[in-house]
Amino acid sequence: MGAQQRPTIKTVAARAGVGRTTVSRVINGSTLVSDEAKAAVLAAIAELNYVPNSVARGLVTRRTNSVALVIPEAESRLGSEPYFAGVIRGVSTVLGATRTQLQLMLVRDRGERDQLTDSVAERRVDGVLLVSVHEHDPLPGILENLGLPTVLAGRRSPTESLSHAVSDNLGGGREAGRHLISRGRTSIATIAGPLDMDVSRGRLRGWKTALEEAGMTPDERLIASADFTEDGGMLAMRSLLERAPHLDAVFAASDVMAAGAMLELRRQGRRVPEDVAVVGFDDSPVARYAFPSMTSVSQPVEEIGSTIARILLDEIADPTTPRRQVVLPTELVVRDSS
Repeated sequence: MGAQQRPTIKTVAARAGVGRTTVSRVINGSTLVSDEAKAAVLAAIAELNYVPNSVARGLVTRRTNSVALVIPEAESRLGSEPYFAGVIRGVSTVLGATRTQLQLMLVRDRGERDQLTDSVAERRVDGVLLVSVHEHDPLPGILENLGLPTVLAGRRSPTESLSHAVSDNLGGGREAGRHLISRGRTSIATIAGPLDMDVSRGRLRGWKTALEEAGMTPDERLIASADFTEDGGMLAMRSLLERAPHLDAVFAASDVMAAGAMLELRRQGRRVPEDVAVVGFDDSPVARYAFPSMTSVSQPVEEIGSTIARILLDEIADPTTPRRQVVLPTELVVRDSS
């Protein structure tokens, strides 16, 4: 008796009553499949004990079954900013279910950018997830010109051409400002992130909108910009206090910067929230374990990661998939700092 033939995608498709393309999409984690078809394919895979042959599939499709997660920041930010860990968790959860390998790449200078470009040009990865997007970063344009599926966590501007997922940064900043106004604060400062990032500009616009809606004129002396680090938050808070010593509230565009601001306020003898109320952004462990516990705008960081991973898998499975722009909601979490 001859050896039993190994089941193929064609066999699975026949058992499930669907086309081979549908089977391929299910295997690759695409969302372009109905729940009914997905259930039929998964049942057929289980019945036939089918195991995808990634090597054979790669020879046919020229795919590597791996994607790159690119972070154009220094490793110090990667280690200190909870946002990155959350995005990576979300991405890993989605890719892990599809046997797609994840390559983490830091791009800190032109040499590392050239290395990434070479890797992409030689198709060593099937797609790229780009996190921490700056307005004039050439990477998104380079990747787009190379024709490789690329999805962003963030965007260069509201007119971003590539698929991306972002939090409602303007809405979050607006809620933070409204909250501080509702607490009776009248001299409300803000520590924005780097202004070459859409995320920072959106949160700053939200703060301004809240003040204008309340009939308050945003004062340029109450605006400082920092680099999303604790030290940056400390320096920005120090500058704000020098320019506007009577300020009674501050909204920082990240929990890490807000933590730095609280350290500087304590150093200068200002009580939080009695003298100065503080609101951060992210609702990360930094906010929950600060003293006093920090009011913060919660953004769904892991959902951003899982969303961009799913979009990328869809674009890899079908290059004609329309590009998507996803805005995820934020929510204010009130704690003791305000």
